[in-house]
Amino acid sequence: MNKAFLIRESLEIQIVTMGEHQMLMIDDFLQDPAAMLELAAKSEYSPYPGYAERKGYPGIRAQAPSEYSYNITTFLEPLIKTHFAVPEQLDIRKSICAFSLTTMAPQELGPLQRTPHFDASGPYHIAVLLYLCDERHGGTGFYRHNATGLQQITETTREHYLDVYYEEINARRPSKKYFHESDEQFTLIGMVPARVNRLVIYRGSLLHTACVNPVLSIDARPRTGRLTVNTFYDF
Repeated sequence: MNKAFLIRESLEIQIVTMGEHQMLMIDDFLQDPAAMLELAAKSEYSPYPGYAERKGYPGIRAQAPSEYSYNITTFLEPLIKTHFAVPEQLDIRKSICAFSLTTMAPQELGPLQRTPHFDASGPYHIAVLLYLCDERHGGTGFYRHNATGLQQITETTREHYLDVYYEEINARRPSKKYFHESDEQFTLIGMVPARVNRLVIYRGSLLHTACVNPVLSIDARPRTGRLTVNTFYDF
């Protein structure tokens, strides 16, 4: 098997508390992250769905190798089920596993791309992020919505949250920049900094956003841009 897909045997799994919730972080995850970066550099990228409409991820993606996807899924399934209290009988389902690069200029972002978001409100939707870029490219921020006090959007709170959220952004359009620090609408409760070969695992229902350094990170080149590998699981 290509060494780019091999996971290190001795891993330290860290539990990170972010506000009212916990997530997992594993540093030095792959045996050879440089080999994974080389594969990313040779891949063909296309815009994420919704890019032209200025919705969703503001960048481009290329499908990650199936061997990597298989390896991390095999490794992560029991870990996710244990830590996130996923019922054992539920089967794992994976969406696309993709190399991702942030490429949209701040002034081009749509309103929904300028605030924190949640990926899904289901109880067992899990986001997995592997950084292949360093701390100069920011990280991932987690937030509390000030008006509702919510840090996580569930199936029971989703409708109320969206009603309030849309009313707010229609009344006051978010600034034309990547969100990072707190504002009148959201309070930053913590950030996981980028680090090469750092894996982060969190519930997709948490309010979060990519913290982007616009000076360096708006870059379509895998070797110098804000390169991550994004994977999503449902149970």
